Amino acid sequence: MCGRARLELAVLKAAVGQVRQEYAFSERRAGLLMTMAVSSYRYRARRCDQGPRARLVELAREKPRFGVYREAGLSIRRKKRKHCVRIGQPLRSWKAANQEWLLDFVQDAIACGRAIRVLSVVDAYTRE
Repeated sequence: MCGRARLELAVLKAAVGQVRQEYAFSERRAGLLMTMAVSSYRYRARRCDQGPRARLVELAREKPRFGVYREAGLSIRRKKRKHCVRIGQPLRSWKAANQEWLLDFVQDAIACGRAIRVLSVVDAYTRE
């Protein structure tokens, strides 16, 4: 469990305890009021994880790509993304018809509701 979750759980437990004392509610009723399960309120950690945590921090420092733990304050260097390099070219100006053709699918619906799809072919120079 990370430090933030532990803190939130401790705050909720304190709030449930305060509600129980002030209003003489049962654990279950106070937990329901604070939207916290009774099992979470009664939970007690049985073991100390300092040994394994220290080992994980040590491993993370040796091999940072295997795992990074925010709680321990570790982070890895991020690689820059490789972007495609495009070389800009001026638009060509066409001097006559039939030098370049443009293709596109056009979709529409006719009056009865049926869908139609048309392939339009246009000359780039004459727009016909």
